[in-house]
Amino acid sequence: MTKDQFIERLKAGLSGLKAEAIADIAADYEAHFAEAAAAGRSEADVAAALGDPGRLARELKAEAGMKNWESAKTPSAAAGAVLGIIGLGALDILVLLPILGGVVGTLIGVFTAAIGIFIAGGVLFAAGPFTPLPGGVAAAMLGGVGVMAGAAALGAFTAVLSVWLVNGLIWYGRLHYRVLKPALDN
Repeated sequence: MTKDQFIERLKAGLSGLKAEAIADIAADYEAHFAEAAAAGRSEADVAAALGDPGRLARELKAEAGMKNWESAKTPSAAAGAVLGIIGLGALDILVLLPILGGVVGTLIGVFTAAIGIFIAGGVLFAAGPFTPLPGGVAAAMLGGVGVMAGAAALGAFTAVLSVWLVNGLIWYGRLHYRVLKPALDN
């Protein structure tokens, strides 16, 4: 494989990253090829030593997603990190994806329930003074505030669990990469 073929396949595999990130990565690998050429190595030898550019692109995208998550804990950064990790191990998808789907579905369900409970607490707070509930107006209003506070706590706990889940996936991805890297380098 020539340098140009390697760089083109690497760029194609990096699609989805920012253009400047792709350009920086491509420039690094072009410099690597240039240094090797100056040392008398052929382009085919360098490309063979670097390995499959598609695999390399998946690893670089996963690492970029992980770094993005560590710098900005946003939903889009979380999605990028999770997708990058899933892209690393095709076989792990058979094990990881069903578990991840169940956990994410549960978190979404609990968060949705927290929103519903919060709304119900608001209705209790607002409608309590106008309905003959046991305990009177004060009990209805305090009950509504209590239900809303409990729902807010449940939502916050769900958000914390979501962050832990993404951090755990990033840890798993890095561990996966460290374990597979020696085998892939051979």
